[in-house]
Amino acid sequence: MIDTDAPSSEDPAAVRSMILDFLEKQMAGRYSDVAHRVAPACEITFSGGRRFASAAEITAFNAKRYAWVKKRMERTDVASGQDCVVVYSIGCLYGAWPDGTEFDGNRYIDRFEVRDGQIVRWEVWNDSGERLLERHGIEA
Repeated sequence: MIDTDAPSSEDPAAVRSMILDFLEKQMAGRYSDVAHRVAPACEITFSGGRRFASAAEITAFNAKRYAWVKKRMERTDVASGQDCVVVYSIGCLYGAWPDGTEFDGNRYIDRFEVRDGQIVRWEVWNDSGERLLERHGIEA
């Protein structure tokens, strides 16, 4: 099946819009609306080298780590690569830990590689691990 609304890999502005739409719908729990944006063999890697096979796996992992979490997207950078468009979403996470304690200002970076209208690589870094250590009195 051809995705007729897929952005061209040569159009960084369209790819940026697609990623922003993807992130907004994912945060709203509308995964079925954007699942087609993730390539079947997409490489998804989170902080600490955690690998996931799908956005649904990410959601299940996050359900253990947070009562709820959202992204405050502060900046989106786009670069044309040799065979893909790379999009960085940079900002802060806010939400609540499983015990209900709220947090804000937890830095994150999402890095996406998009080829032929699909996300083929998705890398995520954030401060959640460090913040959890601090909450439990473990500081470097």
